[in-house]
Amino acid sequence: MSKPSIEVITSVERRRRWSWAEKERLVAASLEDGATVSGVAREAGVHPGQLYGWRRQLLRRSQPTTRFAAVQIASQPAAAVIPAAGLIEVEFANGSRMRISGAVDPAALGATVAVLASHGRRR
Repeated sequence: MSKPSIEVITSVERRRRWSWAEKERLVAASLEDGATVSGVAREAGVHPGQLYGWRRQLLRRSQPTTRFAAVQIASQPAAAVIPAAGLIEVEFANGSRMRISGAVDPAALGATVAVLASHGRRR
């Protein structure tokens, strides 16, 4: 039977803090021609995923932040009124007929209808 091994930890190893300058240097080294992320990470003693994370952080820092812009809504110009093309034909009880096409003045139409409606009426 083998004896269990015991490991005694005598010091606390702290995580390394990397400055932005160090991160930028390592990211730049990983972007050089012929360099690989895993190779640069191995030389620096970091995990490749950490180096990819620093790339994302530095990319976000270099991009301008999105801000809201003031917007003014301009009123739309009035749409031009296009008269509907069509034809109206009215036949009155006394046999008079009236045909109208295109735009018509309402006052003139009213007067014309009144005259044609009364034409031939017995008084």
